[in-house]
Amino acid sequence: MTSLSHDIKDKLKRLNVFEKIILVNVLVFLIGKLLGIFQRLPKNAALNWLELPRDVLDFLIMPWTIITYGFTHYRFIHLLFNCLILYFVARSLANLFPTKQSLNIYFLGIISGGLLFLAVYNILPDSITVDGGSLVGASAGVRAVLIFLCAYMPNREARFFMVSIKLWHIGVALVAFDLIGLVGINQGGNVAHIGGSILGYLYATQLQKGTDIGSSFGQFMDKIANLFKPKSTLKTVHKNKRGSYAGHNKAEFNEFNKQKKIDLILDKISKSGYDSLTKEEKEFLFKAGK
Repeated sequence: MTSLSHDIKDKLKRLNVFEKIILVNVLVFLIGKLLGIFQRLPKNAALNWLELPRDVLDFLIMPWTIITYGFTHYRFIHLLFNCLILYFVARSLANLFPTKQSLNIYFLGIISGGLLFLAVYNILPDSITVDGGSLVGASAGVRAVLIFLCAYMPNREARFFMVSIKLWHIGVALVAFDLIGLVGINQGGNVAHIGGSILGYLYATQLQKGTDIGSSFGQFMDKIANLFKPKSTLKTVHKNKRGSYAGHNKAEFNEFNKQKKIDLILDKISKSGYDSLTKEEKEFLFKAGK
């Protein structure tokens, strides 16, 4: 039993951050199913305290739902589809971009999708909106990271069976399907998809210009996370900084150079595609992703 517990903990530690997000989605789905069975709740009511409500006044009472709705699924096929796309997209993100930056894109996509959902159903007249319930699902976050890749590396190709398709073609097709879906029964879900897509596109285009629009959000989330970290009782030993380089120590200077090299390689990918990289550049990106 101890050995099994150790193996499980070891495998959990080896998961990347998006695989952990997928695991959380699966666990929430299973908890919802169990609550529905044991409490004899309606099919789509077990997790209503995690859903993003349509009414903005209800949202103000439950502000956490702007994030938690992205971890809530009631249908297995909905969960499976989102998790599969996130798994494969996350593999590309992990090799090309810092983990914190990838998380910023994902969670800002969820928030953007939720905010657009609230805006549409609380500003637009009822005559042009379809009557529906609360918003659930990770689709807005998944759309954000997917459209981000399509916009940042538009000429990179993805292979489907024997056919190679450029990423920007995939991005345009997804947005077109979501726009068409605005007149369907899943209008709210497609509104959230568009919100996530807008965030992903803006993030990519601004990052190409050298601006990381998610940096402030990342710093805010770091402060929230630090509130839950146990304070260390060990005393900090301050050492004199040696080997100063332009006002930075050696480690900081090396990290700066590493990030600069990553940015140059990513810029090359966005202009000429992934296949234009040299073997050394590909190896460097792979190691940086690790």
